Amino acid sequence: MSHNTSAALKLEIAEKNEMFTAADYLASIDDGREVFIYGEKVRSVTTHPAFRNSAQSIARLYDALHAPESRDTMTTLDPNGYRTHRYFTPARSSEDLLKARDAIAHWSRLSYGFMGRTPDYKAGFTATLLSDPDFYDPFRNNAVHWYNQTSRNVMFMNHVLVNPPVGRAKTIDSMRDIYLHVEKERDDGIVVRGAKMVATSAAISNATFVAQNSATQYTEGREEDFALCFILPMNAPNLKIVCRRSFEASALSPFDNPLSSRFDENDSVLIFDGVFVPWENVLIYRDIPKARSFYSASGFLNRYPLQSGTRLAVKLDFLCGVLIKLLESNGTYEFRGVRTKVAEVVGWRNAMWSLTEAMCLAPESRSDGSVVPRLEAAATVRYFGAQIMSQIKPIFDTILGGSPIMQVASYADMKNPDLRGLIDTYFQGTDSNAEERLKLVKLLWDAIGSEFGGRHELYEHNYAGNNEQVRLDMLNHSTASGAIGKCKALVDKCLSDYGVEGWRNPAWHFDGQREASLIV
Repeated sequence: MSHNTSAALKLEIAEKNEMFTAADYLASIDDGREVFIYGEKVRSVTTHPAFRNSAQSIARLYDALHAPESRDTMTTLDPNGYRTHRYFTPARSSEDLLKARDAIAHWSRLSYGFMGRTPDYKAGFTATLLSDPDFYDPFRNNAVHWYNQTSRNVMFMNHVLVNPPVGRAKTIDSMRDIYLHVEKERDDGIVVRGAKMVATSAAISNATFVAQNSATQYTEGREEDFALCFILPMNAPNLKIVCRRSFEASALSPFDNPLSSRFDENDSVLIFDGVFVPWENVLIYRDIPKARSFYSASGFLNRYPLQSGTRLAVKLDFLCGVLIKLLESNGTYEFRGVRTKVAEVVGWRNAMWSLTEAMCLAPESRSDGSVVPRLEAAATVRYFGAQIMSQIKPIFDTILGGSPIMQVASYADMKNPDLRGLIDTYFQGTDSNAEERLKLVKLLWDAIGSEFGGRHELYEHNYAGNNEQVRLDMLNHSTASGAIGKCKALVDKCLSDYGVEGWRNPAWHFDGQREASLIV
């Protein structure tokens, strides 16, 4: 046996693989959870018309982990020898981060960028549990346990950070009847009560991560009951998942709703109606300083924008493609003014891909030797990511004109023999027949014009949190990194070059100072 064959055999023996398959994932979410929509309690999210196609879209991601053609792109071995998604384990180098970005992009392309809170999103946090579990003392062992649980299964976790939009001007403790808080402490855990939002994909994920958002201002000595951070399975007793209306359930057909019929990440409010949380699920308990600092201290703020930015870059690839193809169908793509507007959209696309690459190329080191994306670049992804749709949507509205509105009501019109001949004549494109053009028009409409498209525009705008905090975080991170200091130092250097006496460096010349009265 050769040395290489022996090494390969050892690797094969050492490797352990507990990653969910598509079937494992679908079975894991049929667990008796309390999901409510349209006044009914859902018996099975994998078969209910509001969730079944979205669940199947997530299942396809798990297929990609095991498929021979994508396994190497998607997965690696973690420090314990378990095969996992590349972003579910800490990175050790810039190369690791770039490979993780490739894995994120591969998953994102399976939904054309329209599923944002896929399992790799929260992996931006859970992978950090292995990097610095001591931060969570006295719950250090819980951090390690949840790293192992999430990475080995490639678990699908959502999160809820935001308090309901009521009483925002009041103190947190005065909102005890609404905001999530610890109600009772027991020997085996805690009981919590209150509501949290926005739980994107909660109905079809395995667990929820619960914390306060980064802008929450606690009062020490009075509001410790709200300073919590824990993980909870979605089928926990007394946890109620209250969903908004389903775009999937409202879809007419794949022809009419090719995106919303299968990629609707239903958003929910989670109501903790006296929910028991075992101690082993707790990460932070009644600790205001840790509840305030864990976002940046954990590395989550560094890591999650790599997933969100890469997913948005994939979505921009898709939007650039559908915009250009429809303009070609209109026969207007070669117009100079139109092409300059298309270039703006492509510019945003290029910027997002470049920013995600910059996050990886100059990473920051953690105390355990792992690396995370550079925070300054990550904060910039958050900032620009929230603006992109509001910048490019008017371009679509302007250069496409009424094209997205010129469509038949549904696929049924295409099957009506009294209409089909007329449709073929009057709905054709410059380079396409009527069916091809209408298919393209309806794809664009579902992406940016439908209710699903409107939700996505709002979603992107608020993806990274409230607009003020996103901006302040970027400014604060740039200040802490020394970037603002360097900006000011550059100005100070320029100011030091001259004074009222003239240039201070003799390399520059000025033949006498003119009187102000002589300057015209």
